[in-house]
Amino acid sequence: MEQTLLLIKPDAIERKLLGKIISRIEETAIRILDMKMVLFTREMTEQFYGEHKGKEFYNKLIDYMADKKVVALKLEGKNAIKKLRNLVGATDPKEAKENTIRSDYGLGTPQNSVHASDSIESAVREIEFFFGD
Repeated sequence: MEQTLLLIKPDAIERKLLGKIISRIEETAIRILDMKMVLFTREMTEQFYGEHKGKEFYNKLIDYMADKKVVALKLEGKNAIKKLRNLVGATDPKEAKENTIRSDYGLGTPQNSVHASDSIESAVREIEFFFGD
């Protein structure tokens, strides 16, 4: 079984989409192991997205995410990372396939409603970041 992380971003929380997004996860073979709401401080945000520092979108992403609440979900399932990435869709909601979370709920970038781990290494690091596992 593979573990992965999903973050529900501030735009989705503000638009009261938590239940809809969580329901989409529950409709799959991916199981929710743990979940928590966290105030994502600027320091936490910069640390979490540190690998993107220096990239064109970094400052916009940090400004958007910092000092707002996010919901972190620790998930598990067979090929969970790939399945979750398919469910959330492309980073830019305009490019996401129809009926994905980002195509249905994303407003743009970085307001694309969710973040999902993109590899086993990222999942391990991101789960540790939020859940200390």
